[in-house]
Amino acid sequence: QVQLVQSGGGLVQAGGSLRLSCAATGRTRVTYNMGWFRQAPGKERESVAAISRSGDVISYADSVEGRFYISRDHGQDTVDLQMNSLEPGDTGVYYCWGDLRLGPGTVGPCRAYELWGQGTQVTVSS
Repeated sequence: QVQLVQSGGGLVQAGGSLRLSCAATGRTRVTYNMGWFRQAPGKERESVAAISRSGDVISYADSVEGRFYISRDHGQDTVDLQMNSLEPGDTGVYYCWGDLRLGPGTVGPCRAYELWGQGTQVTVSS
């Protein structure tokens, strides 16, 4: 059984940077498209960034374009999210996901994604 295990996150002042990581563990016989959602208090979960299985197709939400960067390490089957120039509006719980069908440019409802990480809190203070 494949699981996604997240690390990183925490508290940072506005303008600072944080890095999130997500590793697929277990019997990873296939390579998933992977990405990140976030959920702010009182709001619905929203897509942040996604990267294809090969790593050559990437998409970002307009709100993070130019500040966040997603990357993956095929050898370790991990995906990272480098978050720069953080703003208080970036505060929320960040979840990584994995899916064979959904990927960059094809955002679906949360229930459609096959794998989810446990969530990581990111708090940006003003």
